[in-house]
Amino acid sequence: MAHPLVPSMRLDELLAELQTRLEAVLATRDRVHALLEAVVLIGSDLQLETVLGRIVETAARLVDATYGALGVVGEESTLLEFIPVGLSEEEIARIEHWPHGLGLLGLLIKEPKPLRLARISDHPDSYGFPPGHPPMGSFLGVPLRVRDEVFGNLYLTEKRGGAEFDEEDQAVVTALATAAGVAIENARLFEETRRREMWLQASSEVTTSLLSGAGPHEVLTHVVGRAREMADADVAVLRFGNGTEIVEGDLADLVDQASIPLGRVGSVRAVLLLGKRPGRLPFTPSLLRMLSAFADQASIALELAEAREDAERLGLLEDRHRIAKDLHDVVIQRLFATAMTLMSTVRLVEHPEAATRVRHTIDELDETIRQIRSTIFALQSPAVMGEQSLRSHIVELVEGARGHLGFMPGLRMDGWLDNAVGDAVAEQLLAVLREALSNLVRHAKASRAEVVAEVTDGVLTLIVQDDGVGITATGRRSGLRNLEERAVLLGGSFTIGAAAAWNTRLRWSVPVH
Repeated sequence: MAHPLVPSMRLDELLAELQTRLEAVLATRDRVHALLEAVVLIGSDLQLETVLGRIVETAARLVDATYGALGVVGEESTLLEFIPVGLSEEEIARIEHWPHGLGLLGLLIKEPKPLRLARISDHPDSYGFPPGHPPMGSFLGVPLRVRDEVFGNLYLTEKRGGAEFDEEDQAVVTALATAAGVAIENARLFEETRRREMWLQASSEVTTSLLSGAGPHEVLTHVVGRAREMADADVAVLRFGNGTEIVEGDLADLVDQASIPLGRVGSVRAVLLLGKRPGRLPFTPSLLRMLSAFADQASIALELAEAREDAERLGLLEDRHRIAKDLHDVVIQRLFATAMTLMSTVRLVEHPEAATRVRHTIDELDETIRQIRSTIFALQSPAVMGEQSLRSHIVELVEGARGHLGFMPGLRMDGWLDNAVGDAVAEQLLAVLREALSNLVRHAKASRAEVVAEVTDGVLTLIVQDDGVGITATGRRSGLRNLEERAVLLGGSFTIGAAAAWNTRLRWSVPVH
């Protein structure tokens, strides 16, 4: 006869099993619901860096992992970027370097399929941890694919409570990785679209700046800044053939670098260098193609602007040559004829004072003719791009002082300034003139001034004189010692003091070679 307690025991077992299965179903339902929420959360942002961070955070939360990381795989099967979660700032500071993709991490890179371990150290491919890295036990690794290509791997370790990761954990993370691949692809497409818009806007800005009259250096600085922004680079450098550079950012500790020529094939104007620090996502081929197109457009815009400047300069030179020709053929000839008439008339003047005045007028006409000839020489400067005659440089400096003085200083140039004066001496002359005009503007309080530059018997002489307050023992000495040293260095002389009709006369004289 059966014992009366047997049916009761079987019923209890069935109820317990039913309870266990019900709890498993509820737990599975909760995990599926959590997985769906995680997928929605990951796909709600289109910034790639943010998406990657959310993926690893969500994966660790779904399987109750203490630590997690996402490693982005590069072309040479190395980890280009490593995004950790679960580590404190102090723990991160103690780690000497992030993993390079060796050991178990390297195995997942070579064989991209899920890997689950009770203890990391038990696997034969275990490579250990970098110095300062906290110890970890259980492990779950799942590859991340984007369009059937491995983008990276999810690494999850140290399941809470000392348990191991099970098949359900692996299934959940694998499902999450599938959805994450779609989110990464969407973020990439958004990033590419955003950068394409930035490229179009930057190209338009460069063209607009050039057409509005901005200088090449200002525009190129803008190009460097926009290229750095488009590439999300830590540094951007535009390096020219003469060694000069335009730098945006800090050049220290760069790992990933890219170089883009600026100019046509066979006529490269400069090279654009971009760099990122360790741990950043690398430059993608599509981004480099976009930056190359931007550099090409910027180069074309610069060439068009320079061609426009060449045409304007050529028109200006043609006007200057026409004016110089008119001055020589018409004005000087008339003045010379007037002077000759006065010279023949002075002999007919009987009154001594009147004769003296006529002779003085003749001298003034001669001086006017000399000044006009100096102006003609200054107008006839070389038309070669990038070159200017010494006379043109002198005229520019004197004209530049006009706005600060409130009047135009007189200017007289005599002799073979452009042909006889060597480059080194010409450079020193311009430096002295610049300093002299600066002192004149700051200290002289003058209402009239004159600049004379002449070459006589192999000696170059510069005179700057004014009717200002004059030289005192304690005033207006700024830069004077420097001017004297320049003259002595070239075997010449320097004097400054009062002169007839001028309260201050600066005289700087050196051999032409």
